[in-house]
Amino acid sequence: MSDALGISDSTPVEGPTSEPEPSLVRRFTNAWLVRRIAKAVLTVYLVSTLTFFLVRLLPGNPVDQYIQSQIALTGTSYADAAAQARSLFSLDPNQPMIQQYANYLVNILHGDFGTSLLSPGTSVAEVIKIYLPWTLFSVGIATILSFTIGILAGMLMAYRRESWIDHVLTSIGSLLHAIPNYLLAIVIVVFLGVKLQIFNLTTIRGSYSPGVKPEFSLSFLNDALYHATLPILAYVLTTVGSWALVMKSSTVETLGEDYVTVARARGLTDAKIRLGYVGRNAVLPMFSQLAVSLGFVVGGSIFVEKIFGYQGIGYSLYNAVSGRDYPVLQGIFLVITLSVVLANFLADVLYSRLDPRIRIGSKAKG
Repeated sequence: MSDALGISDSTPVEGPTSEPEPSLVRRFTNAWLVRRIAKAVLTVYLVSTLTFFLVRLLPGNPVDQYIQSQIALTGTSYADAAAQARSLFSLDPNQPMIQQYANYLVNILHGDFGTSLLSPGTSVAEVIKIYLPWTLFSVGIATILSFTIGILAGMLMAYRRESWIDHVLTSIGSLLHAIPNYLLAIVIVVFLGVKLQIFNLTTIRGSYSPGVKPEFSLSFLNDALYHATLPILAYVLTTVGSWALVMKSSTVETLGEDYVTVARARGLTDAKIRLGYVGRNAVLPMFSQLAVSLGFVVGGSIFVEKIFGYQGIGYSLYNAVSGRDYPVLQGIFLVITLSVVLANFLADVLYSRLDPRIRIGSKAKG
């Protein structure tokens, strides 16, 4: 019967499709990549430009404020204060705005983001290099954990629809999804740190313990995981609910597809249908969302890291905002933009590669 229907045991039924010519495929792929890369470059350029003019055109721009503060606090002349501002901000305050903008773009292309005002002598690139890895470490682990747990919970909720398990997990997922991560971080500090005293809030602060040398060893990994435990817990609890709810919806939708009905009529086992048909197709949209969520890792950690005292890029961004360290702000905003744009680009590529229906449909339109 399966041979008569033209159905294999390992692929879902999707209906007949005709593969385009290889030369057409290559031309479409090249054009698609060019358009996506051009869109990404344009987005980064526009955000960089917007950041430049917002910093300098809003009332009380940092360059003038820095010059006036230096004159008032140290008694230096305007020329000396302007020279210091030129060094710190990588611009000459007496230059026309257009020339400053051109120098700004040239400096960015050379990886020069200026020097931190809060840490004299420390470049913005060095600040990002110091703090960014810890955010990638904590939020990266949390994202993988919440994604895995959410996928499994969502499939369980879909297969046990209208049961008590479905109602309980759906309620918990909706509740956790509605709580902001910084609010849950405060709750964790109050209950796990102050009330129950499960964690020592003094020793767990920072990215790693004082006196510990960063190195690739099991002892250092354990120490880093200990300090990242509370941020990871906050991230997992506030994101696992959304993954579970989306996976449940995707699984329920996939269960209604014709190829699942045909697979059941052929007498395939439930395990094979769940893994080879339902799970494989229901999880496809989740991978693109996973790539996008990783892009927001850099910018979504500011309040959580500040509450826990975890010294990642969010902690540095909070201090830069509080201390009006505008060169650091510009550098971190650019990193956030690059991460989001790159994540969206990878999501498009990943989804088109995982789901052949997207590639075929797009190529047919092209």
